[in-house]
Amino acid sequence: MKQVTLIIALLVTTMTFAQNKNAKASMEVDGVCGMCKERIEKAAIRTKGVKSAVWNVDTHELKLIYDERKTDLKTISKNIAAVGHDTKEIKATDEAYDSVHPCCRYRDKDVVKDHEGQEKAENKN
Repeated sequence: MKQVTLIIALLVTTMTFAQNKNAKASMEVDGVCGMCKERIEKAAIRTKGVKSAVWNVDTHELKLIYDERKTDLKTISKNIAAVGHDTKEIKATDEAYDSVHPCCRYRDKDVVKDHEGQEKAENKN
């Protein structure tokens, strides 16, 4: 009986130490502009355990550093979807999506096209 208890205690200890307090990950998050960037990064950072969140407007990649002992990617995705942005794992509800500024409506092809036109104009200058 003592051996079984010891083995269970070792497994629990090993699993606890196996979690990384500075895990790095990236995920795709839909958005189109600087306002989206601010909203996405803020939602990620407000997730307990997230230490760094940087979203790239051009690639839609959110790079994260987070404590695996306090959160996971699914929780981070849920919090981002709650402010209106789709991730590969979780789609924002229509209500959350409708709450974003009209220029941030990444599901609207015309809005996306407008932002692409702005980027080309900015790159010429």
